[in-house]
Amino acid sequence: MSDKRQKIRLRLAFGEETRSEAPQGPGERAETPTAKRRNESPAKNDEQLMEEVCERENCLRALKRVKSNKGSPGIDGMTVEEMPGYLVEHWPAIREQLLSGTYKPHPVKRVAIPKPDGGGVRNLGIPTVLDRMIQQAVQQVLQSRWDSGFSEHSYGFRPGRSAHQAVAKAQQYVAEGRRWVVDLDLEKFFDRVNHDKLMASIACRVADKRVLKLIRACLTAGVMENGLVGPVDEGTPQGGPLSPLLSNLVLDELDQELERRGHRFCRYADDCNIYVHSQRAGERVKRSITDFIERRLKLKVNEQKSAVARPAERKFLGFSFTANGRKRRIAPKAILRFKRKVRELTSRTRGISLERMTKELSIYLRGWKGYFGFCQTPSVLEGLDQWLRRRLRAVIWKQWKQGTVRYKKLCARGIKRDLAAHAAGNPRGPWRVANSPAMNTAFPPTYFDSIGLPRLLTVT
Repeated sequence: MSDKRQKIRLRLAFGEETRSEAPQGPGERAETPTAKRRNESPAKNDEQLMEEVCERENCLRALKRVKSNKGSPGIDGMTVEEMPGYLVEHWPAIREQLLSGTYKPHPVKRVAIPKPDGGGVRNLGIPTVLDRMIQQAVQQVLQSRWDSGFSEHSYGFRPGRSAHQAVAKAQQYVAEGRRWVVDLDLEKFFDRVNHDKLMASIACRVADKRVLKLIRACLTAGVMENGLVGPVDEGTPQGGPLSPLLSNLVLDELDQELERRGHRFCRYADDCNIYVHSQRAGERVKRSITDFIERRLKLKVNEQKSAVARPAERKFLGFSFTANGRKRRIAPKAILRFKRKVRELTSRTRGISLERMTKELSIYLRGWKGYFGFCQTPSVLEGLDQWLRRRLRAVIWKQWKQGTVRYKKLCARGIKRDLAAHAAGNPRGPWRVANSPAMNTAFPPTYFDSIGLPRLLTVT
C-alpha cells in the first residue's frame, strides 16, 4: 500500500468527529494561572473529554509525534512503522473501547539504561506503540488545559519552555546576589509517585470518569520483566508520553509552596534549585522543604545528593556558574561524559575508516553543541576542539602503521622530508606523535572542516 493511500485510509479510520462532541468552555485557555489555581474544579463539559481525545486531528497529531520519536516496540513487538497499517484495520474498535471506558493498556516492558554519570541504571517502562499513541492523545488534550496553570518557575516538559531558559533564570538569581543554592535531589522520583494522591489531583481537574479510569489503568498496567508481569502500585513509568505531564502535576504542589514562601527557584522535572542569600538560610530552607516533600508529597529526598552550596560547586542541568553569576559554564561532570563518549567513538581499535568515524562523531557533536554551546566559556570549547582533533590525528597515525607508510603519507601532505622522517621514526605512541609539528601541519583544523567535522566553537 502506498503511503498516500494509507494516509487517506487512516484519516477515514479515525472518523469524522466534530467539535460538538467535546465542547469547550468559553475563554478556557485565556484563564490566568492564578484563576486556575483558585478554581480547580473540573468544568461540566470535561465530562466529554474522551471525545476530544479521540478526535481525528488529535489522534493523527499523536500518531505523528509517536512516529517521530521512534522508540523500541513494547511487549507486543509492534514497531512504529507497523502502527499506521494496524490502525487502519483496528482503530474503530479501539475508539469504541476508549469511549465506553473499557480499554485496557498492556503492561510496559522494563528496559534498564545506564545513568549518564555512571551511577547505576535507570529503569524505563516502554508501553506498546498503540498505548504510546493513546497516551500522547490524552497528553495533548490535558497539556493544553493544564499548562497555563503551572508555575512560571517550572521549565521541564512544557511547550515553549526549555532547559536553557531554566539555566538562564538560575544564572540571573545568582547575579542578583543569591550566592547560595539549595540543590534538592528527589530519590527515584518517577518510581515513587503515590498513585492515590496523583489520581486525587487529576480528579480535581478532570470530570470525565473514562479518562480517569484510563490514566489509572496506565499507571497500574504492570511491568513485564524476564517474561513475567509484575504489579505496580506506585510510580509513573518513564518512557510513556503521559509521565512527564503527570510529574509536573505532582510537583506543582511543591511549586505552589515555594511561591507561597516567596522563594526564588527553578525546577526542571525533578531537578529543583532554590537560590538564597546565605548558607544559614539555605540550611533552614532545605530542612523545611525536605519535610514538606516527604510529609505532603510522600516522596523521598536523597540526602546524599542534596546540598546547600555555592552555585559554582553544584551543577544544574549540566551547567554551573561563576561565583558572581556572570558566566555560565559546562559542569565538570558533563565534560567528563563528553570525553568518555568521544573516546568510545574515536577508539583506535575500532577498525573503521576515518570517514565513517567522522560521520558518527559528527552526529554526536552536533547534538552536544546544540545544548552545551549555550555556555559562556569559549576557551573551554576551543580546548575541546583541539583535544578532539588530536584524537583523530592519533587515529590517522595508528592506521598508517609502518614507518615507511607514515613517511610517504606525510610527504604527500606537503611536509618537508627531514621533518617527515623525524616524525616517522618517532618511537613514541600515537597520542604523543599526534601533537607533533608534522601532524599538526599535515592535518590543520581546516582539514577536519573539509571532511565534515563540526567545530564546537563556531569561528566567525
